[in-house]
Amino acid sequence: MLNPEITAQAAAELLKQPNAPVLVDVREKWEFDTAHIENSLLMPMGEVPARANNELDPDEPILVVCHHGARSLNVTMWLRQQGFENAQSLAGGIDAWSRTIDPTVPRY
Repeated sequence: MLNPEITAQAAAELLKQPNAPVLVDVREKWEFDTAHIENSLLMPMGEVPARANNELDPDEPILVVCHHGARSLNVTMWLRQQGFENAQSLAGGIDAWSRTIDPTVPRY
């Protein structure tokens, strides 16, 4: 099974691949509006249980993103318990993404 967390560098490489993971941003709307990775699906953490089975494919790779990596890791582990075995959390969250991959993404 995949490691539950993935570094920003490894995630950036995956996102360049033809079968790129679905980016699921589990932060609140105001956070998403402040800063997000292009083509992310906003699914606040509290909405994941109601939306995951309708909007996500358990066979597809999923990259879960939050601010610093705690919420996304919690959601990743929950998704894995629900059969989404290809879910991974972005270690360090969007903050790490902004610091190491795309400095145009605002930090907050």
